[in-house]
Amino acid sequence: MKNKVKISLQKAGISFGILATLLVPSACNESFLDVDPQGREAGTVFWQSEEDASRAVNAMYANLRSFNNIAFGAIAIESIGSDETEKGSTASDATFFNEYDRFTVGSSDGQLGGFWTGQYQNINYANQVLDNVPGISMDEGLKARFLAEARFIRAYSYFRLVRAFGDVPLRLNVPADASEYNIPRTPKAEVYQAIENDLTQAAAVLPLSYGPTDVGRATKGAAQSLHAKVSMYQGKWQQVYDLTSAVINSGQYGLFANFEQLFRIPNENSVESVFEIQNELFPGNRDASNSQYSQVQGVRGIAGGGWGFNVPTQELVDAFEEGDPRLDATIIFRGETTPDGDIIPATGDNPRYNQKSYVPFSRFITGFNEGAQQNVRVIRYAEVLLMHAEAANELGNTAEALASLELVRARARGGDEDILPEVTTTNQGTLREAIWQERRVELAMEFDRYFDVIRQGRGAEVFGPMGWQEGKNEVWPLPQNELDISAGILTQNPGY
Repeated sequence: MKNKVKISLQKAGISFGILATLLVPSACNESFLDVDPQGREAGTVFWQSEEDASRAVNAMYANLRSFNNIAFGAIAIESIGSDETEKGSTASDATFFNEYDRFTVGSSDGQLGGFWTGQYQNINYANQVLDNVPGISMDEGLKARFLAEARFIRAYSYFRLVRAFGDVPLRLNVPADASEYNIPRTPKAEVYQAIENDLTQAAAVLPLSYGPTDVGRATKGAAQSLHAKVSMYQGKWQQVYDLTSAVINSGQYGLFANFEQLFRIPNENSVESVFEIQNELFPGNRDASNSQYSQVQGVRGIAGGGWGFNVPTQELVDAFEEGDPRLDATIIFRGETTPDGDIIPATGDNPRYNQKSYVPFSRFITGFNEGAQQNVRVIRYAEVLLMHAEAANELGNTAEALASLELVRARARGGDEDILPEVTTTNQGTLREAIWQERRVELAMEFDRYFDVIRQGRGAEVFGPMGWQEGKNEVWPLPQNELDISAGILTQNPGY
């Protein structure tokens, strides 16, 4: 049974209309000022009570499951450019994805603007909370927690932006007037510092865990784990080590025994979950059941499946060691029968699909998005262990690196000692490559591979044959519409 907070976070989607005049996407234009206020609460009236604060925070979480956050924009920016995925679906459908796969995308493609808008919407929701909730007379402990949750969401969205585009406009408050809307790009080092500041403050306040009615909210461990990931992208290895050590030593997390079942709906928010985007299907309420994360990646051409985009490549298949159970747990193959009993046709548009986003077809309800119930796993404890292993290795602590790496491999091994032999090398370079390889197969199809390779400095080596160019494709182009409406304030990334 889904918990109460999960329902409240999803139902918060209906608040978007009520809050449209105060919780608006932060952009360089002023079109939101033309929204008809009839039937909506004015911002000056809304921010009055603890209930108002709660509704605003819930709306912030609910926006994380919007199309721009977890569907086409995320696929284009965070997945398709890698060697583990390709467009999928039919050859003629959504051909713009091929431009990302070949690194020929131009600044006018709509997915750039969609992803950009999705992140700044999240940031604006968080800024609304951070600017307005302090003035509300309410329980001070809950107020502090709400502000910490907003800092976490803002940091998460800025991290997605900075690794995708490099320098981006840094907005830490709601604009006071129209003159503050059009701001230039902030150097990525300053954006990273703002992200770290938010996560440090969030971790100092957020609880280690919640009661059953609040499962799904950001925790101290989520803030520390995201901070570790942000630090990893900057090569701050001591910080990565310290933060992951704190998460490991908290005793809040563990590895879920069955890797394949980890991604099924009954096991959402499990002991391995550090942070998940909460999704749900409410019979009779389509507006609150609008997640398309699973739908856009589901098996094409079968009732309860989906659209068939973002499919695994043969290169990903070949990356798994012989006998690794994670291969079949990560990829649905044409002609197979899934562990939940779904028969996948032997013929079809695509030979493979993402099993981590799969929802058994029996859960499909006509008139609703396929797989609307599926949460998005943002950070798992397995990744915390692998970040810890990488940091320990970079700091020369080989034994600790091997120990964390072995925990992940042992879970995957599942007791079969004949597969996935224990890594024993003490050579730093060889161990580094082993950890990178483990990240590739453990986190496959979870929207990390592309930027992982780039932050490892291997873009030209791995993606060069696909058209990737050093000095250009480390980042994507800024959306052309954002450049146009900025009237020259925003500048384009080199090479685009």
